[in-house]
Amino acid sequence: MVDKILIADDDPETLRLVSLMLQRQGYQIVTASNGNQTLGMARTELPDLIILDVMMPDMDGYEVARQLRKQPDTSNIPILMFTAKSQVEDKVTGYESGADDYLTKPVHPAELQAHIRSLLSRAKSRAPASVERGHMVGILAAKGGVGASTRALNLAIAFARRTKKDVVAAELKPGQGTWGVELGLTESQGLANLLRLKPAEITSTTVDNPLVRTQYGIRLLLASAKLSDAETTTSLPQMELVLQHLVTLSQYIFLDIGTTSMPGMDLVLKLCNEVFLVTEGQPTSIQRARLLINDLGNYGFGKAKLLNLTIINRVRSDIQMNAVQVQETLGMPLTIVIPPAPEQAFQAATRFVPFTLIQQDSLATQQFMRLAEQVAERLVKS
Repeated sequence: MVDKILIADDDPETLRLVSLMLQRQGYQIVTASNGNQTLGMARTELPDLIILDVMMPDMDGYEVARQLRKQPDTSNIPILMFTAKSQVEDKVTGYESGADDYLTKPVHPAELQAHIRSLLSRAKSRAPASVERGHMVGILAAKGGVGASTRALNLAIAFARRTKKDVVAAELKPGQGTWGVELGLTESQGLANLLRLKPAEITSTTVDNPLVRTQYGIRLLLASAKLSDAETTTSLPQMELVLQHLVTLSQYIFLDIGTTSMPGMDLVLKLCNEVFLVTEGQPTSIQRARLLINDLGNYGFGKAKLLNLTIINRVRSDIQMNAVQVQETLGMPLTIVIPPAPEQAFQAATRFVPFTLIQQDSLATQQFMRLAEQVAERLVKS
């Protein structure tokens, strides 16, 4: 496997020359030009080595190194400080901040390459245990209003009931959250508060703290329904960091993705092990589903990753496409069909109780449990 190196320097010429030299040596290179960008790239790219300048805007290399050492997913990445600061006290500060090695500019390319090879070799010989990542299941709506959010919540609850495993469910729609309303929960600012933090402040602990423990056997990361929180949809670096930490907090994570307009969608789809695409038998929804199936194929879904097609019937079947017609139109089998259950949905909404716990013998609930059973059979080994 090719070693990946993150080079962090605010000088464009240094970035260009060092990147070119190391690419010619066969390394994969990613770059950053300031402190916060370096922290974000380190957490999303998880490089094998970081070459870190000291004098950078917004956060110097010393502080970057300290922050990297505090994070479980970056704490073991070797850091080579590569800077013009050559005083003894500078080097001492560098090592105390967490650097594994320290080189002063200018340096001969052969010497830089030798230090890189040495650091990579030592890191591989130590072979630190990597952070275990959970199995991430995304629930994606073909279009708004098909009921994907309610289905995501109830699938997570049904899975937890079936397996008795620790489950985290997160709704990733700032300003458009529904779970807090559905369950009568007053504290639903978890996601918005995280997205308002500085990237350096987002850690496994800060992501874990706002998770709401419920009586249903799952922990929830809630998005509020406040219009003012919709502004956080532009907080892409923060969303990416939240996702990177979220995937380490439980063995099973269910995500209410909503539609494809959410921030960080590219990373969400890369992290998800499988996706449930929720649609209904209406022409617009089916057309959107067809387009999404093609797009999801670019992320490996339907090939190396599992793509599940789910139909929600919320109206009479005689005024929409039936299951056979949907399968023929989309060219893929349906995983399950959820029948209409308006009375059950009304009771759940008025009592602030999950849909599947209102009428546990209804056909709709049975279909959810069947779906959870299918997921459990794939994922749970013991």
